[in-house]
Amino acid sequence: MACYLVHMVHVPTALVTGGNRGLGLETSKQLAEQGYRVLLTARKLEDAERAAHELSGNIRPLALDVTDRESTAALVHEVAQLGRLDALVNNAGASLRGFNADVARDTLATNFFGPMQLTDALLPQLTEDARVVMVSSRMGELSVLGSKLRQRFAQADLARRALLDLVIEFVAAVERKDHQRQGWPGNAYSMSKLALNALTRVLSRELRSTGVRVNAVCPGWVRTRMGGHSATRTPEEGARGIVWAAMLPAGGPTGGFFRDGAAADW
Repeated sequence: MACYLVHMVHVPTALVTGGNRGLGLETSKQLAEQGYRVLLTARKLEDAERAAHELSGNIRPLALDVTDRESTAALVHEVAQLGRLDALVNNAGASLRGFNADVARDTLATNFFGPMQLTDALLPQLTEDARVVMVSSRMGELSVLGSKLRQRFAQADLARRALLDLVIEFVAAVERKDHQRQGWPGNAYSMSKLALNALTRVLSRELRSTGVRVNAVCPGWVRTRMGGHSATRTPEEGARGIVWAAMLPAGGPTGGFFRDGAAADW
């Protein structure tokens, strides 16, 4: 009797946070078009399901609130049942009105601590050459800081503990209302993206013995609910750079900050 070998074709899997609208939805669409199975997440499962119905391709809707540890744990359990991840796109973000210590804490919880905790929790589920993408912003450039703080963030060997201490310092300074005197920005969103950019570099060093590549991407000013109607770029344009980073070839860059596939100063 003849024997036949069946070669299973690997279908790459990407998880996109905040995938139910705007950049997350468009990123999910483009990755699905590239042949990825997309795990599309939203804080509410019904929102993820609604978004998944808008797209064609292999889309799996899942619930995830990146600020909720129980929600993150539940997602990690589901991902473990579905297989390993080839790409993780940390897209979920918040831009809140006003500026005080509470706004700073809430913004950092979503835009910085959320991606950090989710990435840490999903590390065992990443393939050996997975791609991690942090959706960031040019508003998080080092230039928003005073010179002394800029030097501390820009250290090539900045450790995770030191980065966390800096983030805590920022919130404390806002609470004391002396953040400007200390050289901190007066914008929580800007600070959260700056911290996310720094985290990208920290993670890339922590994972340097693996093939995992970690990069931050600025999609530009995009016409989404957050970006507003006056923004200069379409979601399609903004998502292309995110998808580029999620599909980097072996040996691609890591620890960088990019826009449209080109390195940018942070």
